[in-house]
Amino acid sequence: MTPLRWFKSSWSGGQGGQCVEVAGGGAAWYVRDSKNPTGGMLSVAPEAWRAFLDVVPSLSR
Repeated sequence: MTPLRWFKSSWSGGQGGQCVEVAGGGAAWYVRDSKNPTGGMLSVAPEAWRAFLDVVPSLSR
C-alpha cells in the first residue's frame, strides 16, 4: 500500500492553531487533525467529499 500524502488545508493558519490535513483521492478521502496525526482520521467517500467542497466556499460568506 502506498503511504498517504497529507496536505494542510489552505484555510488553516500558520500560527499553530486549528489545522486540518487531507489525503487521498480515488476510493476515499481522509481528514485528520494536524496537531495529532496519529490520533485517528475520518474516511470520506469521494461523492461526500465533493459535496462538502461544494458547500465550503459558502461558509466564509
